[in-house]
Amino acid sequence: MRLAIFDEYRLGVITGDTVTGETVADVTDALPWPHDPDPLTAGWWRRLCRDFAGVRDRLASAAASATPRPLSSVRLRGPVLGPSKIIAAASNYAEHVAEMHGVQERTLGRVEPWMMEFDAFLKAPSAIVGPADDIVLPPAVLAAGHEVHHESELVVVIGTGGRDIPASAALDHVLGYTIGLDITVRSDGDRSRRKSYDTFSPLGPWLTTADEAGDPADFDIELRCGDSLRQKVNTGAMLTPVPAIVAYASSVMTLVPGDVLFTGAPPGVGPITPGDVLHASISGLGDLHIAVR
Repeated sequence: MRLAIFDEYRLGVITGDTVTGETVADVTDALPWPHDPDPLTAGWWRRLCRDFAGVRDRLASAAASATPRPLSSVRLRGPVLGPSKIIAAASNYAEHVAEMHGVQERTLGRVEPWMMEFDAFLKAPSAIVGPADDIVLPPAVLAAGHEVHHESELVVVIGTGGRDIPASAALDHVLGYTIGLDITVRSDGDRSRRKSYDTFSPLGPWLTTADEAGDPADFDIELRCGDSLRQKVNTGAMLTPVPAIVAYASSVMTLVPGDVLFTGAPPGVGPITPGDVLHASISGLGDLHIAVR
């Protein structure tokens, strides 16, 4: 099932396809608990992440009977609401680690060896935006001459959550997947700050639940900036696969329903400038188009 959050933070199921035309069916009223339209207190979404298996059938039934609306007639939001945290994996593709030596030499004048090792760090949830928004480059960052880079990534949304989740059971704790852009200022300073500016975590266009998405070790990721192909990789090239990322993160902090995990940047990261339009795609998960200003 493909779940979307749209307009005044309503819940939709994406119907149709790229051939017949994708539409959205409003299934908000099928939720068995109150819908709070305030994105800051949207406990209904976190409850849906936790209890999705129990409401899946009623959402599917509501989608089948609803009058579908063209996607062009709604405002797609980021397909998550109020996560307690965004966890991001660092240095998870060997070719990206290799390219970062040159990036750091150019932007920092040195290589930071510790940043070439796999680890996890936090990003601010307030950085999340959706397909209808823009990436806004901070004027002070541009004035200082710092590069701002795109990083297209597979993003995991946690379902049931937990602590010390074994890798063998990790995928049972995943609600689904979406496309994410981890926008990054290349400068000195903490990763979390450089990746947490408002609008620096675009997500979308919707969330595809794990039962429909397929194997997270076999997704094709592409990113184009305008007509230029920047990134192209299969998630099978991850150094630390999705189950191990979930297990590692949960060994440090309790994962709760609705938490968001960025799984690491593929090779091909590069600068973005005002006026650019980014087009990120992941096989089976859709396409995310977003402008830069």
